[in-house]
Amino acid sequence: MEQPPWLRNLLADVTPPPTLYAWTTSNLPQDVDSTRSQSHSNKSVQPVHVGTSSSPETRRIYILGIGNLGILFATSLAKLPDRPPITLVVHRKDLLQSWAANPGLEIISGSTGAAERSADFDVEWWTDQKPATGTPTEVAQGSVIPNLLVTTKAPVALPQVDRLRRYLGPTSTVAFAQNGLCKLWPPYGAAYTSSRFPQGAHPSFLACVTTHGVTSRGPFRSEHASVAEVKTGPVLLNRSVDASFPAYLPGLLAQAPKLHGKSVPTEDLWILQLEKLAVNCVINPLTAILRCKNGVLFERPDGPVMKLVDKLLLEASTVLQQLIQSPSADSIMGSERRDRTSSSDEVMDRDMLLDRFSYPKLKKMVLKVGHKVRENTSSMLQDIRADKPTEIRDFNGWLLDTAAMLGGQADVSHHRTLIALVESRTVVDEESILEHFPSLRSSSEASQVGSS
Repeated sequence: MEQPPWLRNLLADVTPPPTLYAWTTSNLPQDVDSTRSQSHSNKSVQPVHVGTSSSPETRRIYILGIGNLGILFATSLAKLPDRPPITLVVHRKDLLQSWAANPGLEIISGSTGAAERSADFDVEWWTDQKPATGTPTEVAQGSVIPNLLVTTKAPVALPQVDRLRRYLGPTSTVAFAQNGLCKLWPPYGAAYTSSRFPQGAHPSFLACVTTHGVTSRGPFRSEHASVAEVKTGPVLLNRSVDASFPAYLPGLLAQAPKLHGKSVPTEDLWILQLEKLAVNCVINPLTAILRCKNGVLFERPDGPVMKLVDKLLLEASTVLQQLIQSPSADSIMGSERRDRTSSSDEVMDRDMLLDRFSYPKLKKMVLKVGHKVRENTSSMLQDIRADKPTEIRDFNGWLLDTAAMLGGQADVSHHRTLIALVESRTVVDEESILEHFPSLRSSSEASQVGSS
């Protein structure tokens, strides 16, 4: 099996994971005014043994990445009646300095405009640079991170976790909350963990499917534009430890106000991620090249944009249906019911999934989601406008990688062209789409399939 680029790149790095220091505001140079946030820096500097149930540190939630999703999760978890200790992990020193000057997260309700501010968090910057000011303290006080919620952008999520291997073990729970498919689904999860952790010592890996709409309003400030839900489930568990322990973090996410969270089994989570990927492969890149809100894509049902939507969904349907039928899906299909399901039931489930990921069903789903989020600005367009890297390789690029893994027979040419347009920051209007996708001029395949 050919490894995808992301896995080859990770495994090519054979250097040991670095020692990382958890800078707080007390480690900032003296010319930085951190007095306003001293009450929100880490208070516990004594080593703790996270593996012991008596330690309060087993309840601590580390949130890696304080962008839109990080703010939504942090402010929601902070509202729990018996809230756990929460550490926000920023990715740049200047963000720690910004917190020192003006501590707090702010989230604005998209429906009412009301703003809520929370500042009762520990805040850290994790770096291999040893601080010259204050007490140097390792990540998790040199012990094991108990609960890690990764809310960074998809391209850096697993590389950031990989960098933390020194502080992750079999009692760690790591939950990924990105768009796109979690990279540790079969067939790659076992290849990654066997190469990067001692046998039986990898964390339990979970993933979240988040359908909330959140828009940036500046550092540590976001607008909760549309309320939806969060579904969390297991991707790759460590079976050598108590099977009940990964339930702690999903349980908190299910209880946290405003998240509308729910725990789901592995198979359901996989299906939900595939469905959301199909939506993201259409709405995000098209709004990015057209520089428009989501709803504009669907204004002309017979226009060139919708013809391209059809092409993209036809290609996505082919790849997803091939994946469902492939041996790599065997360990996922029926994973939660393996001991109580007959083989004929599993075949029926697979047939139902093939229908669920057919072109007509995918188009119906995309139109429904598109209408619901019509006033929103996609995360990819937000990234384009902020001159940030996009998640195109984790959306449409995942389809290309999966098609290659399955034998390379599926046509994904429209997704390949769309990737190139997004990565070149090309601006396209509705009519010039035909110049970039000439097959749309004469093809009526999509409409014929839709009416058959």
